Amino acid sequence: QVQVAESGGGLVQPGGSLRLSCSFSGFPLDVYAVAWFRQAPGKEREGVSCIRSSAETTYYADSVKGRFTISRDNAKNTAYLQMKNLTHEDTAAYYCAAGAWCSVNYGPKESTYDYWGQGTQVTISS
Repeated sequence: QVQVAESGGGLVQPGGSLRLSCSFSGFPLDVYAVAWFRQAPGKEREGVSCIRSSAETTYYADSVKGRFTISRDNAKNTAYLQMKNLTHEDTAAYYCAAGAWCSVNYGPKESTYDYWGQGTQVTISS
């Protein structure tokens, strides 16, 4: 049975940090790319970051570059998104997913991601 579960979201002040975790089970994570998407109220879902199966290639959206770091531990079937210097614009529901496409220039192609979590809310507020 495939399961994908995010954790680590919450309420944090501007300038603060959060670390999101995503655990996968029921399939071999090491052959999949992992991506983090987010969706703010009234906005389309966007690909924030992705990492290929070998972890040698990563992508970051311009809006998070230099502030977010994606990583994965295939032995633990877990991926992470370390977020720092958070701003109000980072407020969104964050979703992790496992799939096929992670381009260093264009990021994750959402339609190629097969396994999704339910999302975790990140709220930046003072």
